[in-house]
Amino acid sequence: MSTYFPKANELKRQWFLVDATGIPVGRLSTAVADVLSGKNKPTWTPFLDTGDHVIVINAEKALLTGKKGVQKIYRRTTTQPGSMKEVRAEVLKTTFPERIIESAVKGMLPKGPLGRAMYRKLKVYAGPDHEQSAQQPLIMTIQK
Repeated sequence: MSTYFPKANELKRQWFLVDATGIPVGRLSTAVADVLSGKNKPTWTPFLDTGDHVIVINAEKALLTGKKGVQKIYRRTTTQPGSMKEVRAEVLKTTFPERIIESAVKGMLPKGPLGRAMYRKLKVYAGPDHEQSAQQPLIMTIQK
C-alpha cells in the first residue's frame, strides 16, 4: 500500500465566499481554517497546501459571544522596548473588524512556511463588498 500525493497540476483551487453575519467568530474561524488547509478534501495531506481560497465578508457583523468584547485583549508589538499596544476586542471590532477574524484563523493554521502559505489565501472584508468577484466564488454556508 502506498500513500497518495497530489501533484501540483492536479490541485484545483476553488474560491469560497462566507458571510460572517451573525456567526460566532470561533465557529467561523474553524470552518475557514479547514477550507484553507484542505481538510475538507479527500486529497488532504498534512504537509502539503491542498486548500482553497476563502473570502469573508461582513466581518463587522460577526459575533463575540460571552464577555469576550470586554475581556479579550489583542496585543501587538514592534519588538522595541515599551512598544506593546493592547486593545480590547470591542474597540478593535469598531476600528479594524477584519483583524479579529484574521487573528482567529491564523491561530488555527500550522505554524511555519506551510501555515503562512495557507493564510495568504484568506481575504477578509469589513463590509459586504469584495474585490474578488472575477473569481466567481461559491457560497459557503456555516451553521450558526
